[in-house]
Amino acid sequence: MGYSTHSVSIIIWLFELLLFVGKSYCLLNIDQENDRIKQLPGEPSNVGFNQYSGYVTVNQQAGRALFYWLTEVPTDRGPDSRPLVLWLNGGPGCSSIGYGASEEVGPFRINSDGKTLYLNPYSWTYWANLLFLESPAGVGFSYSNTSSDLYTAGDNRTAEDAYVFLLNWFERFPQYKYREFYIAGESYAGHYVPQLSQIVYERNKGIQNPVINFKGFLVGNAVTDDYHDYIGTFEYWWTHGLISDSTYKMLRITCDLGSATHPSTECLKYLDISDKEMGNIDPYSIYTLPCNGTSSLNRHRSHYPWMWRGYDPCTDKYAKVYFNLPEVQKAFHANVTAVAYPWKACSDIVGTYWADSPLSMLPIYKELVAAGLRIWVFSGDTDSVVPVTATRYSIDALKLPTVKSWYPWYDNGKVGGWSQLYKGLTLVSVTGAGHEVPLHRPRQAFILFRSFLENKPMPT
Repeated sequence: MGYSTHSVSIIIWLFELLLFVGKSYCLLNIDQENDRIKQLPGEPSNVGFNQYSGYVTVNQQAGRALFYWLTEVPTDRGPDSRPLVLWLNGGPGCSSIGYGASEEVGPFRINSDGKTLYLNPYSWTYWANLLFLESPAGVGFSYSNTSSDLYTAGDNRTAEDAYVFLLNWFERFPQYKYREFYIAGESYAGHYVPQLSQIVYERNKGIQNPVINFKGFLVGNAVTDDYHDYIGTFEYWWTHGLISDSTYKMLRITCDLGSATHPSTECLKYLDISDKEMGNIDPYSIYTLPCNGTSSLNRHRSHYPWMWRGYDPCTDKYAKVYFNLPEVQKAFHANVTAVAYPWKACSDIVGTYWADSPLSMLPIYKELVAAGLRIWVFSGDTDSVVPVTATRYSIDALKLPTVKSWYPWYDNGKVGGWSQLYKGLTLVSVTGAGHEVPLHRPRQAFILFRSFLENKPMPT
């Protein structure tokens, strides 16, 4: 029996539709494949996971493009069934590639020669696919063709650009659409993470099956609320013997805590006195030597590299060497012509000229807690920059009902820190960890991340 003209037309139409869909899919995969990292210089042999890096344009008119690095779960652990986690570092103006990816939660760490890599045994890629984003434009390999963008960056544009990045990135990587998605970060990402979370949550409203399947966020040593953060910071300095009684009292008197204006002259005076009283310590990790105090250790590191797999205060210096190697930049598909300056862990311009910064993230926390999203806040307890006391004061200001009071959590029979469960939020401290918790206490941070993804209390 022959086909009617109508039937033939339908068949042709279906064929053309399939051809169009196929071409579109191929184009998407070409873009994705172009971003594939075949091999990084100095990486160990037999790396068993896929990684991609490149640019996503977030504003065509200004020419703003953000650089990302995706490191997937090892293939033998099933990356297709694992969630996606976006990691953001703060500053503002610091690189998530140089910090989060290279010295905290990523699959590689950089050796002291600045040329070779070794595997991080506590990489969070064991549990999730990690997407590291250098944001805003002007940070790391991210760039803008409009030079004034570097002098006008702020919270609002950073959040909006990050959202546009996500929309476009999911089009390039459609296999991650509808996948469980979380946002994580630390320090000034205490602003980035909840602000981006709020945008994603609000723009998902009314969509039954959103492409960005956002489930919650995780932040560490996070700038949260200026008023309570300052109270907690000054208190931490004093209670840990870093400043004198008189300086502590004068800081409380002269610093207009939570003011939107710049600190007063008197406040700055006593902040300077605080710096002098603290001396040559690493404020991000008060009980470990700063990098310039470890020259004697560095002399032996190249001869006995296996001895130095713990905390290394000079690790960001190795990153600066590595990410400025031409062969590394080529492997990462970095547009060094557009960037037009050496890669740096933190921008000299972006953070200095930061345009807008709300005093508090607590209103966003209240909105997202009420929405039922998973929210965890963690804090290394040897950081004096955004200390655990600051975080506790800020979280306490939310007035959330307590589900489980402050209790110790354990790792191999030893206290790993303390935790408190609130209705809608989990607070975790990590003992002995500084500002970058996964750098100082990688195993404990690994356990914390697993508990977060499983939405289970810290182990007792």
